[in-house]
Amino acid sequence: MSAGFSGKAVALTAVLALAGCGADGVFDPDLRGLIGGMDTAAAAASAGPRPQPDSRGVITFASGQAAVAQAGDTPATVAARLGLQPAELAAHNALPPDALLRPGAVLVLPRQVGGATRGATGGAVVTDPFAGQGAAQAGAPAASPSPSVDPREHVVASGETAWSIARRHDVTVQDLAAWNGLPGDMSLRVGQRLIVPQPGQRPDRLATTAPGAGSPTPEPPSAAEPLPQEDTPAAGAAAPEAPPADLGATRTAASRGGQLRMPVNGAIIRLYEKGENDGIDIAAPSGTAVSAAGSGTVAAITRDTAGTPIIVVRHDGDLMTVYAGLDAVNVSKGDSVGSGDSLGTAGDDGFVHFEVRRGFESVDPESVLN
Repeated sequence: MSAGFSGKAVALTAVLALAGCGADGVFDPDLRGLIGGMDTAAAAASAGPRPQPDSRGVITFASGQAAVAQAGDTPATVAARLGLQPAELAAHNALPPDALLRPGAVLVLPRQVGGATRGATGGAVVTDPFAGQGAAQAGAPAASPSPSVDPREHVVASGETAWSIARRHDVTVQDLAAWNGLPGDMSLRVGQRLIVPQPGQRPDRLATTAPGAGSPTPEPPSAAEPLPQEDTPAAGAAAPEAPPADLGATRTAASRGGQLRMPVNGAIIRLYEKGENDGIDIAAPSGTAVSAAGSGTVAAITRDTAGTPIIVVRHDGDLMTVYAGLDAVNVSKGDSVGSGDSLGTAGDDGFVHFEVRRGFESVDPESVLN
């Protein structure tokens, strides 16, 4: 995922300030705040906290180990501290050996590293403090116990995002970020190895009983009151006629001229959430064709701080569509486009951000898409 998402929000605000001006030159304020916050609803109950690393920065699980980077660390310095080959550790995490790591970033180790280390005041720390082998001696901080269920490992593929990975593994994106020390924009790289915590337990909605006591049988309504009188029609009786539906009353301005089409052939990996995400994110590997969702005029084209193009198309019925996360652009401002006409291709983010706006409000794109 591109690290320029915050830049997109700034650039989108600027371009829509221009595109939002009608023929009379009056600014249309509904186009402010195009991209909302990056938080999404929790995918599952919250997981427990990540275990604390030992003095080397190593967290040991039953299935493997991970190292937590310190300020100024690179894969080479972490490897030297743990007795690993720099190229081996770097390649295992899809990084160059000299890449500067964020403090708190997690590297998955290609193999187990052993040996006790010394705490800050010289106390010996056990080799695997998370497996219940003992506690650190006085003067060394105690490490957290191992989680009851081992975490999983996930290798990031092209087009995946933190949100799609969290949903795939049924964990919250906040837990995924906390366990892996992800940056605020949740950016990932292809080949990156993530440790995925086990999701927390959801509340048990069923009544529980002591072992061997069996499940209680609910009391039927007829035990307290007699069943009501019912006139049950015969099996062969004709069904009542349904009132005619007034389809015209429910058709939107977009649907009267034909519903909008998906601008990209891909799965929706982030849903519309008013005030948080005023559009949808559609999975789109780099180079995927991006087309106009409906006929209209290209109202504006700009680029965010990372140089990524943003296109705004104005349609009939006070409707606008916005396309962000592109690479190549095949249109110019003022061009007329038809539904399905090429606008450009998807960039390296792994997805295209798509919005629909009408009047002063953003519209859930799924409500007007085919």
